[in-house]
Amino acid sequence: MEPFRRLEGVACPLPLASVDTDQLIPARFMKTPRAEGYGRFLLHDLRFGADGAPTGALALDDPARAGARILVARRNFGAGSSREAAVYALVDAGFRCVIAPSFGDIFAGNAVNNGLLPAIVSEEDAERLLVALDAGLDHLTVDLETQTITEAGEPIPFEIDPVFREKLLNGWDDLDLTLARRDEIAAFAAADLERRPWAAPRLR
Repeated sequence: MEPFRRLEGVACPLPLASVDTDQLIPARFMKTPRAEGYGRFLLHDLRFGADGAPTGALALDDPARAGARILVARRNFGAGSSREAAVYALVDAGFRCVIAPSFGDIFAGNAVNNGLLPAIVSEEDAERLLVALDAGLDHLTVDLETQTITEAGEPIPFEIDPVFREKLLNGWDDLDLTLARRDEIAAFAAADLERRPWAAPRLR
């Protein structure tokens, strides 16, 4: 994965709470090969009418938000099932960061494994950002090293699980993370063997 350190880009408001993974990508679209990209299915049923045309209900289809890489939403983003395709839809649509007061646990893990930063802010700061975006603010800067989001005013702090942060900063997947800890793992195994020699497998 590409390391994530600092992202400056167009931001898009999604002033909804508890957006679940079925809303992010309805199940019927998951038969499509991933190689074709899932971006066009993102939030499909909230964005498009029966004729397939955008309803304009979400800012995602506002030309002023074209190329958005940062999404700002309300609490409990990515709730629901463990559908990893929900993250694929966001990533394929160009997003690299979602800012919200809380995330579904499995969604957050899937996000990090696909290079998408789930940045946790307070309810007040999420509302502040949504108000600013609604008023015309279009760019944000997200700095993972300092864990801050910058808009026109003072920096807004965000939280992230330390392991998630380490993985994103280094562009690591789970295997890379394990390999980075191999000396610690070997030291633990040696100490454990000394402490509990009876637990080691016996070879004949």
